[in-house]
Amino acid sequence: MKTYLVGGAVRDELLGLPVRERDWVVVGANPQELVDRGFRPVGKDFPVFLHPQTNEEYALARTERKTGPGYRGFATRFSPDVTLEQDLERRDLTLNAIAKDVETGALIDPFGGERDLRNRVLRHVSAAFVEDPVRVLRAARFAARFAPLGFTIAPETMTLMREIAASGELNALVAERVWQELHKTLLMPAPWKFFEVLREANALAIVFPEIDALFGVPQPEKWHPEIDAGVHTMMVLEQACRLSTDPVVRFAALVHDLGKGTTPPAEWPRHVAHEHRSVPLIEKMCARLRIPNAYRDLAVLVGRHHLVMHKANEVRPGTLVDLLEHLDAFRRPERVEQFVLACEADARGRKGLENREYPQSDLVRRAHAAARAVSLTEAERAGLSGDQIAQKIREARVRAVALSLRERERGRG
Repeated sequence: MKTYLVGGAVRDELLGLPVRERDWVVVGANPQELVDRGFRPVGKDFPVFLHPQTNEEYALARTERKTGPGYRGFATRFSPDVTLEQDLERRDLTLNAIAKDVETGALIDPFGGERDLRNRVLRHVSAAFVEDPVRVLRAARFAARFAPLGFTIAPETMTLMREIAASGELNALVAERVWQELHKTLLMPAPWKFFEVLREANALAIVFPEIDALFGVPQPEKWHPEIDAGVHTMMVLEQACRLSTDPVVRFAALVHDLGKGTTPPAEWPRHVAHEHRSVPLIEKMCARLRIPNAYRDLAVLVGRHHLVMHKANEVRPGTLVDLLEHLDAFRRPERVEQFVLACEADARGRKGLENREYPQSDLVRRAHAAARAVSLTEAERAGLSGDQIAQKIREARVRAVALSLRERERGRG
C-alpha cells in the first residue's frame, strides 16, 4: 500500500499559495485494509475514508467509465491493481493531476501539469474530459480563481468545452451542482471570468440563460458608456468584488438587472421597465437553481430598490425610512450594509466611473443609525394601540433621519 498527496494541495504548493486542505490517493489497497487501520468510510459512489487523526480524505485509486448522460453517468472501478497514473488520468485539468510522494518529495506528473502551471495554462488531461459536463463549470471556475495569476484556457480545451455544450450534456446537470459551482465561483478573486469563459464556450445560454440574455442588449449611452447590458453586469460584479468578499452581495450585484434581458410590455415606460421585470426573473432563477433564501432575498431587494438608493441624496426622509422598512433593516441591520454595497457596485460598474464617489452609501448608513436609535418610553406608549405605536415610531424615525441629514449637510459645509 502506497499513499500520495494529490490534486489541489500539490497544485497550490507549487504555485506558492496557502494549502487549505490535503487530499490523498491510496494505491494497492482495498477498503478493508483502511478500515482495519482505523479509517472511517464516508464515500457513497466510491471508497473515500477519513484519517483517524487528521480527518483528511483518503481515496482508493480508481478509474471511471462513461455509462450514461450527465455527471452521474459513470461506473467506477477501484481495486489494488489500479495504478496512480490511471487515477490521475480521470481528473479534469493537468494542474489537478499531479501527485507527490511525501516520503521522497518526488512529483508524479504524467500529463504535464507542472509545465502548464509554469505557462499559466488550464488544459484538459485527456479526451475523457468531454464525458463529464461539470468539467465545463469547473474549468470556468478555475479560470475565475487563477485569472489574477494570468491563467488562460488552452484553445484545445475550449474546443472540448464547446463540444460538451453542443452535445446537450449540460442539460443533464442538476440544480444543486450548478449552484455549488456558482457559489464557489462567487468566492473567487475574479468571478466575472467564470461567465466570460462560459459564454466563450457557448455554455452560458444553457446554464445561465438569464445572464446570457443581457449580452447584446443596448443601454442609453448617457447613463451607460459601456453600452451593453451584459458588459455592465460583469463590470458591476467586478466592482462588488472590490467592495466585498460576501458572496451574497456579489450574487445580488450579478443578477440585479436581469430584467434588461427581456422585452417590456408595450404599456411600460422603457426606462423603468427593467426594474419590474428583474424581480420575477431573479425569483425564477433562484427557484430553478435552488439558491438559498438569503441570496434570493437580497437580490430581489437590490433589483427592486436600487434606483431609490441611487437617488438617496435627493429623496425625502420619509422615503429613506420606507427604504429601510423594505429592507427589514430594524430587525436585520446587517442587510443594510449588504444592500448598500451591492448598489454601490452597480453605480461604479460603468466605463470610466469605476472609482466614482458614491455618497449615497454614507447617507443611508447614517439614516439607518439614526432611525434605529429611535424608541418610545412606556409613558409615550401608554393608551396607544399597536398600530398607533407603530405610526408614532415611524414619525419619530422620519424626524431622526431628517435631523441626521441636516447634521450631515452642516458637517460637509
